[in-house]
Amino acid sequence: MELHPLAAVPADQTWFWTQRWQRMEREADADIAAGRVTTHATVGELFDAFEA
Repeated sequence: MELHPLAAVPADQTWFWTQRWQRMEREADADIAAGRVTTHATVGELFDAFEA
């Protein structure tokens, strides 16, 4: 019998589970919950918001 270890998270997805990324995810969740987000109907409106 041979045992081969399996990673719980695929190697190409480990960045998501770093402390830094998880902190940024919590910050984004807090911004969304507090209503600190905007939506834009078009890409043009999005670019206009960047220029404002």
